[in-house]
Amino acid sequence: MTPADAQTVLNRAFAPWVRALDLTITDISPRGATLTMPITPDLVRIGGIVSGQALAAMADTAMVFAAMGHLGAPAPVATTNLDTVFLRPGTGDLIRCDAEILRAGKALIFARATLTALPSDKPVATATATFFLPS
Repeated sequence: MTPADAQTVLNRAFAPWVRALDLTITDISPRGATLTMPITPDLVRIGGIVSGQALAAMADTAMVFAAMGHLGAPAPVATTNLDTVFLRPGTGDLIRCDAEILRAGKALIFARATLTALPSDKPVATATATFFLPS
């Protein structure tokens, strides 16, 4: 699966509110995926900080694409657990999310993501998730 293939899946199969985050898939492989999200007025709260809801949704989506990269094709996965830790305010121009597969079994995939503000290159949040693969 190429980044362009994954972007097509995102644009065609994901909910409108996820697409409204304006995510771009810059890398996808069996090890993980990298997405970017522009920091726009629609995503910030008081103080010009990216909302935690947008960061959590980005992390979840990036880890879903990491799972698809691991599987080598688009596949339905169900988030069974999502834990997000906010480290510092998300400010700047862009958020980059690097998601990686920690372990993948027949029914469950475990993933981790780091969200970084650009251009400062400072981590703003981390997340872990467990995904169920319906049979």
